[in-house]
Amino acid sequence: MIKIDTVYQRILAIANKEQRGYITPLEFNLIANQAQIDVFEQYFYDKNQNERLPGNDTDYSDVANILDEKISVFETTGIIANGTTLPSNLYRLGIIITPGPYEAERVDKKDFIQIMSSPLTKPTDNRPIYVRGDTGVEVYNSSGQIVTNLTCTYIKEPRKVKWGYVVTTSGGSTTNGKALYNPTTSTDFEHHRSDETELVLKILELAGIIMNKPGLVQLAGQEDLQKIQQEKQ
Repeated sequence: MIKIDTVYQRILAIANKEQRGYITPLEFNLIANQAQIDVFEQYFYDKNQNERLPGNDTDYSDVANILDEKISVFETTGIIANGTTLPSNLYRLGIIITPGPYEAERVDKKDFIQIMSSPLTKPTDNRPIYVRGDTGVEVYNSSGQIVTNLTCTYIKEPRKVKWGYVVTTSGGSTTNGKALYNPTTSTDFEHHRSDETELVLKILELAGIIMNKPGLVQLAGQEDLQKIQQEKQ
């Protein structure tokens, strides 16, 4: 987990040091949520690319192991409501488990009728099948009936982060007050702590684009290039 306040303070320190302007809490919260999605989705692109390369015998420096460790933060289990509705925070589905427990096998919609009509391929109670649609799934047993009481493993989407704050008063008025961090109304990043620098760079880049501050984009690019060069050494 990465503290939201740590990231925000780093963002402010870099922006102020480079005289790039002030990023308000509202701007930061908006950009931080987009940034964490970008970093999160990059895991799967990097994993796909890395699977084409030979592995590393050293566990602690093997890129595949590092990516798996980062992704594991978001791995969880959940209930499939009404036997069809997948969890609302689902990003990628793992396996579906029926009472038994048995793992259901996914089949394509176009093959469903043929599979159900053939004695060799039709599902059994300990080898159920499922089809996935736009809004959920349907799991079938040997009788061709839809199975309920289902659970699943899946990778969830990152929860929304928030830098919560209270405004201090100045002369009895909050007009010129200062925003102070409030941990009770804040939500931290779920990401692996090694992603802190990546999140900071991505937020700086997005801040420069969204708020028309090209200096921040350039700064983030320079920092990112330096980070890549260090990783290759």
